[in-house]
Amino acid sequence: MDIGVISVRYARALLKSAEEAKLEAQVYAEMQTLADSYLRVPELRFTIDNPMLAKDKKESLLIAASGEAIAGKSAPRKVTELTKRFIRLVLQEGRENALQFMANSYITLYRQQKNIIRGRLITAAAVSAATEQKLRQMVESKTQGTVEFQTEVNPDIIGGFILEYGTYRMDASVKNKLKSIRTELKK
Repeated sequence: MDIGVISVRYARALLKSAEEAKLEAQVYAEMQTLADSYLRVPELRFTIDNPMLAKDKKESLLIAASGEAIAGKSAPRKVTELTKRFIRLVLQEGRENALQFMANSYITLYRQQKNIIRGRLITAAAVSAATEQKLRQMVESKTQGTVEFQTEVNPDIIGGFILEYGTYRMDASVKNKLKSIRTELKK
């Protein structure tokens, strides 16, 4: 069976269970942390896919990758029991090779259900919280949804900003303006 189909089925089941337990927001945060762990630590995938590593070691590793703090390392943070049971089930069924896709599928399904749009604001210098909030409100009014906003400072754009959300991109950067002037002058 296709890995995409499998991951979506598991993610749907997790979302349904999370809704019933009223834990969908916490599980969403844990799946984001898990997906981010896979991106930040490429060795995680190889370690989890290793058939020589015991299932209990994989479980501990995946729970930590989902955000549970290791005793003595930081403030105590616990992963929900639902996420722990989900990880156990995935390992029991031998589907750990699709866990990264399951986490991403859960994130996508959750965002669709809650009408959450990802937005990104790139500026040449840091912007004030008020400016960021104003742009967030503008995007929310246009999309009729909630916006998860990520800000990024990139001095290479020289000035102005780049705003992205959904399939929309507005490039009001000085770098882009200079590029278009240069293109016009070449004609």
